[in-house]
Amino acid sequence: MRVAVFSTKPYDRQFLSTANEGAGHDLWFLDMRLSVETAPLARGAEAVCAFVNDDLGKPVLEALDELGTRLVALRSAGFNNVDLEAARDLGIRVARVPAYSPHAVAEHTMALILALNRKIYRAYNRVREGNFALDGLLGFDLNGKTVGIVGTGRIGEVLAHILIGFGCRLLANDPLPNPACERLGVTFVEREEVFAQSDILSLHCPLTPETHHMIRAETLPLLKPGMMLVNTSRGAVIETRAVIRGLKEGIIGSLGLDVYEEEADLFFQDLSDRFIRDDVFARLLTFPNVLITGHQAFFTKEALANIAQTTIGNITAFGECGCADHEISVEKIVRAESS
Repeated sequence: MRVAVFSTKPYDRQFLSTANEGAGHDLWFLDMRLSVETAPLARGAEAVCAFVNDDLGKPVLEALDELGTRLVALRSAGFNNVDLEAARDLGIRVARVPAYSPHAVAEHTMALILALNRKIYRAYNRVREGNFALDGLLGFDLNGKTVGIVGTGRIGEVLAHILIGFGCRLLANDPLPNPACERLGVTFVEREEVFAQSDILSLHCPLTPETHHMIRAETLPLLKPGMMLVNTSRGAVIETRAVIRGLKEGIIGSLGLDVYEEEADLFFQDLSDRFIRDDVFARLLTFPNVLITGHQAFFTKEALANIAQTTIGNITAFGECGCADHEISVEKIVRAESS
């Protein structure tokens, strides 16, 4: 099949080309993001391969439909950037990568927790400047602390395993409680109770109408004062302006982000030679108790290999039978892990 691959980085070319060696698809690698303006570049492609910040709203899907595109192969687990109803109406199939490496995201989450708690990023910069003072670097023992996990799919489950090893007490909230987490000793409670009791709150849920701006101005009072908030799921799960207010008022003691609700114009590109136009994001960077990585949690060799193999497998399956192994339908949307 002819496939237009949008938002391509060098590592995408490497891993997708390797996975495609036995499949023989014609991959067209395009650096730019998919949008209404760039959709015409997919002319002649039977499939489009897209990533998390590509636009797959109704206007883009209609443009792709006119160009003959029959499959959208997401190289991600999340699909909040896709208008599924429009895709169904147009007869465009949508496939995703439901699991690539839950360990990658869970381990990155743990890295953010440890770095925030022990101020590793600040200590690193101090030592490089010859400053060995410990003032301002005080952390706390993770042992015995209460950690709340919102979303206990594969990633949340792996994180629970890791945190058990640190001696943490675990609370969780999920519409479908994970039996494996329950066997670990995780207690499932209502979301408000998770907010109220958690010293550390880690978000691992898909972006849905129910989770959009889960952390917002109205829910800030529910949080335990001075808590640590970590989000490696989807940026819009938290309302950024409200989180800034929470930081200023001390409700949020520290914040770790690997995603940002307006990340499309920032992440996955080098902007070091220009100023950041996003004033809200720039404000976040001024806080010494905020640590941000650029949607990096998924970025391991194992995860990239799995993403590429599943994506090529989905394209091959569609080419052979008109369907994909991991197709999403409007009628039956499975619980999605964060990418």
